[in-house]
Amino acid sequence: MKILYVLALVDSTAVLGFSSGGKYAFARSTRPGTPLFSTATGQQAKYATPERYVTDHPNNNVPPHIAALVGRGLHERADHPLGIIRAKINEYFSSLPEDYQTFDAEDPIVTCTQCFDDLRIPPEHPGRSPSDTYYISEDTLLRTHTSAHQSHHLRDGYDAFLCAGDVYRRDEIDSSHYPAFHQLEGVKLFPAESVAGADGLKGEAWIASPECALIAKDLKATLEGLMDHLFGPVEKRWADDYFPFTEPSFECEILYQGEWLEVLGCGVVHAEVLDMAGRGDRRGWAFGLGLERLAMVLFGIPDIRLFWTDDERFSSQFKSGEITTFKSYSKFPPVFKDISMWVPETYVENDFFEMARGIAGDLVEETKLIDEFTNKKTGKTSKAYRITYRSMDRSLTNDEIDAMQDQLRDDVVKLGLEVR
Repeated sequence: MKILYVLALVDSTAVLGFSSGGKYAFARSTRPGTPLFSTATGQQAKYATPERYVTDHPNNNVPPHIAALVGRGLHERADHPLGIIRAKINEYFSSLPEDYQTFDAEDPIVTCTQCFDDLRIPPEHPGRSPSDTYYISEDTLLRTHTSAHQSHHLRDGYDAFLCAGDVYRRDEIDSSHYPAFHQLEGVKLFPAESVAGADGLKGEAWIASPECALIAKDLKATLEGLMDHLFGPVEKRWADDYFPFTEPSFECEILYQGEWLEVLGCGVVHAEVLDMAGRGDRRGWAFGLGLERLAMVLFGIPDIRLFWTDDERFSSQFKSGEITTFKSYSKFPPVFKDISMWVPETYVENDFFEMARGIAGDLVEETKLIDEFTNKKTGKTSKAYRITYRSMDRSLTNDEIDAMQDQLRDDVVKLGLEVR
């Protein structure tokens, strides 16, 4: 079995490109001797144009430090931990009987329809809020998941495919969360004749059908094989979950080095998603996983910020095709600063976290809520946070961190916060 690699091309006449495929895509077969990764920077380098993402549109909320991350193509680098994991996943799927197309270098700018509506994510869903999502304009955004490309590829007639890419979400600040990370999505449709007995079934009737059980069984067997390929033979367990775009939905956990780890979410593609993609006569499964989550476990990488470093002490430790334990090369001392604020009822933590990142960038290691109370007389709520600043390559001075903390204290008033 071969995997075809579908590389997205950018329409040079467009101000904003959306998802790949259609007339802006081509496929090439991976044959012996054909490199999996074409260049050191990868095909995504063409998206490293920050001016595409920071605009004067009134709905634009992409800060410069996020725009600067787009187009790095970490998952395309053969000697990068994310590229190594991605290659091993492709290696596994190339061993299966189906022909999977792998989509690469897809435009990170997608529409609300692609990212949300096509996946049954309703307008009131918190994931659509500007506090969670980076918007380019009123109806375009930096994709929040690789599932944003799923319906497009289904409409183009693909029955089995993988797509990997960088995704963007406002998030909390700690060693395992970062506003830019990488996902890999997989989809497989079954032949229409094999699920014909379930035609017209929806909801509980569909879930109870033999056809649904057949697809779920194949999904779990496929992903259990993937886990063994990545981690070696491991114990797995499944739990029911909920995603708007799959029915039923599951999460997979593995027992690795004595701990149960959640590794991915998946499910049987929702009939309405297939209907909207013009594939209502088919049924199938889909899964999604975070490359950083797997790489942090397999390589023993303690801080998600390290994936983005250009420090050779990090990059020189990894080699294409090999999983090796990361050796920490430095641990510079942290600088702690606290901030206490009265917060309004409309306060959203992600907005405060994003402001801290915008000022200090990757020097912010963690932002932790350490105290919260409500004044019984005034009804006002106070929140206190401890911010941990730490560089991965040098010692920080109190003076430089004081300057950042002072700027943060001054700027929080823009969020309607009052420093105590």
